[in-house]
Amino acid sequence: MKAGSISALPAILFLALALIAGCQPSAPARHADQAVQQVDLERYMGKWYEVASFPSWFQKGCVCSTAEYTLAGNYVEVKNTCRKGTPEAEPESVTGKAYPVPGTRNSQLKVQFFYPFKGDYLVIALDDDYQYAVVGHPKRKYLWFLSRTPAMDEEIYDILVQTARAKGYDVTRLQRTAQSCGD
Repeated sequence: MKAGSISALPAILFLALALIAGCQPSAPARHADQAVQQVDLERYMGKWYEVASFPSWFQKGCVCSTAEYTLAGNYVEVKNTCRKGTPEAEPESVTGKAYPVPGTRNSQLKVQFFYPFKGDYLVIALDDDYQYAVVGHPKRKYLWFLSRTPAMDEEIYDILVQTARAKGYDVTRLQRTAQSCGD
């Protein structure tokens, strides 16, 4: 299947549908217990590798999952890519838009892959050097560990697990994402 084709969408809606699941209106302060204080969007831009996540039906069979962020005026373009089944499979992707929630200093965004639905995106942990991040959801149903490199140091991974646990996430649901794709 070609990247972006309609028939490929069900296999690659990771992040897209999860974020839509949190479509209820929310006040910025409501998620302050989870989100970091501030995100410098310019530093956050670029490619991130998914190191681990809560498994979701829309990610079933995905390996080599990445998210790529690009500033585009008043929003961030979000391109999620994965390979279905094996690292040798053709990459499949879906693109959406993320809008910073006013008053959150960019730590909370509303992501839209399909009009008119927008879902919650919370940056709940972020390295000072923007080398790793943890993205969550207000209801704690979804969680992603992201890294600038395909592999993450085990000590850092363990710290992020503890951080997610402290913020109320059921970390027993975490599964590592295969990233042996030669990128």
